[in-house]
Amino acid sequence: MVEHGAVQELHVERALERGLVGNVYLGKVVRVLPGMQSAFIDIGLERAAFLHVADLMTAFGTRAGEGETAGAPRPNASALPIERQVFEGQVLLVQVIKDPIGTKGARLSTQISIAGRLLVFLPQDNHIGVSQKIPTAQRESLRARLQTLAGETGGGFILRTNGEDASDAELAEDVAYLRKAWARIKDASVRQPPLSLLHQDLNLLQRVLRDMVGDTTQVIRLDSREQFDALMVFGREFMPAAAAKLQHYKGERPIFDLFSIDEEIARALGRRVELKSGGYLIVEQTEALTTVDVNTGGFVGARSFDETIFKTNLEAAQAIARQLRLRNLGGIIIADFIDMVREDHREAVLAEFRKQLARDRVKTMVGSFSQLGLVEMTRKRTRESLAHILTEPCEACQGRGHVKTARSVAYDILREILREARQFNPREFRVVASPRVIELLLDEESQHLAGLSDFIGKPVSLQSETAMGQEHYDIVLL
Repeated sequence: MVEHGAVQELHVERALERGLVGNVYLGKVVRVLPGMQSAFIDIGLERAAFLHVADLMTAFGTRAGEGETAGAPRPNASALPIERQVFEGQVLLVQVIKDPIGTKGARLSTQISIAGRLLVFLPQDNHIGVSQKIPTAQRESLRARLQTLAGETGGGFILRTNGEDASDAELAEDVAYLRKAWARIKDASVRQPPLSLLHQDLNLLQRVLRDMVGDTTQVIRLDSREQFDALMVFGREFMPAAAAKLQHYKGERPIFDLFSIDEEIARALGRRVELKSGGYLIVEQTEALTTVDVNTGGFVGARSFDETIFKTNLEAAQAIARQLRLRNLGGIIIADFIDMVREDHREAVLAEFRKQLARDRVKTMVGSFSQLGLVEMTRKRTRESLAHILTEPCEACQGRGHVKTARSVAYDILREILREARQFNPREFRVVASPRVIELLLDEESQHLAGLSDFIGKPVSLQSETAMGQEHYDIVLL
């Protein structure tokens, strides 16, 4: 997704690794954990999925859906402990609300919601809601319209933001489509065995058309004729206005080259992000949280030191918001802006940061500056980050980002030979290691090696192996 000439978002989906959010399964309870008020559910994936009591729907109450909550207070599903609601071996209709991330299994809910173009259908609920992004003044009239269209057939609906200006005919069409989809799921749940996939969300191309295309979208370019034709058919049926913006790219140059997207992807996988002023960000992603450190670098352009810091922080606020979207970073994020003395500067930077984050379609929450000058925030995590999708831990350093120095490895080898000499009595020890380590043992560490050979009374020969990583070595007993 390109805005103002810069890549803002990148969504990756591979046919063999499609996301699971929105999928409906017939799951089987494998374990109930009263201490954690949760259960593990087998839905046929590699890892069991996770169902928390808060995401469990009961006969008398439901988990609040997205959008507005109902006017009347309803009993909470979590009022009953989970061990009184589910049992091992039970078969449940469940929906994935969060993809498996890292070592964690998918997160599930028993409240099914089916997303359409303009509405979200809640088949087990009778609540009529309106997206909170629609102005309050219009909500009541929209809710009344939706109530009339939904009729007495049952099921609840939430009006999505892009349904604000829809006609009654368009809304009625969406209602019929969603009810048909739910009827198919119910029918399959009776006929299919446990662990079956009953309903799959749209693929990435279709979701882009459904969720991301708005009035401000100028054009959607596709470089595949096959995908273009398939999306055009889908678009004309469900989203005629969006389908009109589709364009088949026929140029010779790859489409990502033409718009410098490959360069942006390469930069989005790096730690360092250059700012136009000469400052830079360092983005570090860990299991627990993501940290962003702001530095002035070579920027000395403003009139005073305070102004230099203020200008760098303002630019960094824009860059951080963009990087979070581009890298799809979620969870806890700590932004370490450069310390500012003036309160008005801090407020201005925070206001700019919040303004830029407001353009993000993913929910974010931002705190104020802490006593240590840090800004803490969270960004909802629904799928893997860009780095997790496109990269894997380095085989040489196992994801640490560092390897032992050649000298450290050389000393490890000397200690290992000593250990082996006390246990075994070979004719000779042969060390097979990377060229740098062997070179060090032949040159600067040759005296230590000779001393060790005398001490154990056995010769030590060296063999260089270019295919070996710096930390890896073998000691062969001959």
